[in-house]
Amino acid sequence: MIHNVYLDHDGNVDDLVSLLLLMQVPDVKLTGVGVVGADSYLEPAVSASRKIIDLFGHDRSLAVAASDSRPVNQFPKAWRLSTFSFDAFPILNERGVVKTPVTDKPAHLDMVEKIMSADGKTSLVMTGPLTDLARALKAEPAIETKIDRLCWMGGTMDDRGNVAEPEQDGTVEWNAYWDPEAVKTVFATAIPIQMVGLESTAKFH
Repeated sequence: MIHNVYLDHDGNVDDLVSLLLLMQVPDVKLTGVGVVGADSYLEPAVSASRKIIDLFGHDRSLAVAASDSRPVNQFPKAWRLSTFSFDAFPILNERGVVKTPVTDKPAHLDMVEKIMSADGKTSLVMTGPLTDLARALKAEPAIETKIDRLCWMGGTMDDRGNVAEPEQDGTVEWNAYWDPEAVKTVFATAIPIQMVGLESTAKFH
C-alpha cells in the first residue's frame, strides 16, 4: 500500500537526512517538501533540499516550497549557520546545475494544495516547528479531515528541554518554543499526533 507523505522540515542535518531517507522508502509517495528557516537559514536549506532530491530522488517529480513563516523565538545563530556547510557538501554540488524547482507558493499553501489534491489521506512528517501546519489549517480548515496523522519531532515529555534562554526554566524544546501558539493550534485539532519528543534522544546508562 502506498502512503502519501508531505515533509515539512527546518533545514538542519536531521531534517536533510529525513528527506533523503523518506525518498528511499518503497511504499512512501512523497507528495511535497516544505522548508522553514528555523534551525537553519532558509536559502541554503532550500538549496540543499533541492540538491538532495536531484541526487537521491530517483527522478521524482518534486518541487521544494520555501516557507515565509516567521518565529516568535528564533533559534541560536550558531545552530542555524551549519546549513551553509551542508549545502556546500561536494557530493551535492558535483552536477553543477540544480534541477528540482522551487514552488511559486509558500510552504503552508503548498501543503494545502498537496493535501487537498492527493488521492486519499496524507501523513505529515514535520521535523521543525508546527507553524506551516497551523497556517495551513487557518487557510483551509478542510485539510484536517485529509490528514491521516502528524509525525512531529518536537516538544518534550519530561522536564528536560534544550532552550537555554533568559527567563526560561530549562524545560522548553526549541521546535515548540519557535512558535508556541502554533503548537497550541495543532494540538487542539482532531489530527492523530505521533510526537517524537526531545527525550527520545536521551542516552541512558
